[in-house]
Amino acid sequence: MNFWEKVTGSDMTKEMKIFEERASKLPVDFQAAWEKVKTNLWTHSDFSGRNLMPILEGVLGLLEETAADGQSVQEVLGEDIKGFCYALVGEEEAKSYRDKWRRQLNNTIAKKLGK
Repeated sequence: MNFWEKVTGSDMTKEMKIFEERASKLPVDFQAAWEKVKTNLWTHSDFSGRNLMPILEGVLGLLEETAADGQSVQEVLGEDIKGFCYALVGEEEAKSYRDKWRRQLNNTIAKKLGK
């Protein structure tokens, strides 16, 4: 990836197009789960979203493998997709922009209080 791709985010656009192409080959219920996973994961994104790309790739791979094995979405992700996503980003330690701002605010207050 060159500097221009990194600045403009065109590398991520290409990667997301590839993800969407792969997801379009999944069964309908898996496609719906993929959309829900993406929606729930983007809230844990950093400013650019690059921190989520490996996580999204892993989830899509999991969905592809389980669809090929004939398992259902509920067997793989469970009924609580939001909880699955939360556990996933917790393990990967993906921080959202809110977490960053909260940490900065706490550090600033601690400095003002002399701690």
